[in-house]
Amino acid sequence: QVRLVESGGGAVQAGDSLRLSCQHSGRTFSMFGMGWFRRVPGKEREFVAGISREGSNKRYKDSVEGRFTISRDNRNNKLYLEMNSLKPEDTAIYYCAAKGGIVFGTIIEDSDSYTYWGQGTQVTVSS
Repeated sequence: QVRLVESGGGAVQAGDSLRLSCQHSGRTFSMFGMGWFRRVPGKEREFVAGISREGSNKRYKDSVEGRFTISRDNRNNKLYLEMNSLKPEDTAIYYCAAKGGIVFGTIIEDSDSYTYWGQGTQVTVSS
């Protein structure tokens, strides 16, 4: 069984930065493609960023491209999301997710394809 625990959320001002972390445990981290998603109350969960098993491929939601950076540390079983130039519309609960059984280089954007989810961390950006 895989356990994912997010941390690093908080309340910030527009233009500030935050770094989210996701600690993975239970199975070999490098076997999993990883993703960050977010949900605003009343809206569908949306893809924010994804990274392949070995970390060579990354993909972003258009509205965060150039501001957010996803990365992973396969030695320490951690996933990160560096968020810069935050905007009020980035306010949401952010979740990390893991998908096993994928080939190298693959990134999954469909949330239904992910097997394991963290509990989420709140990010609030005020103007």
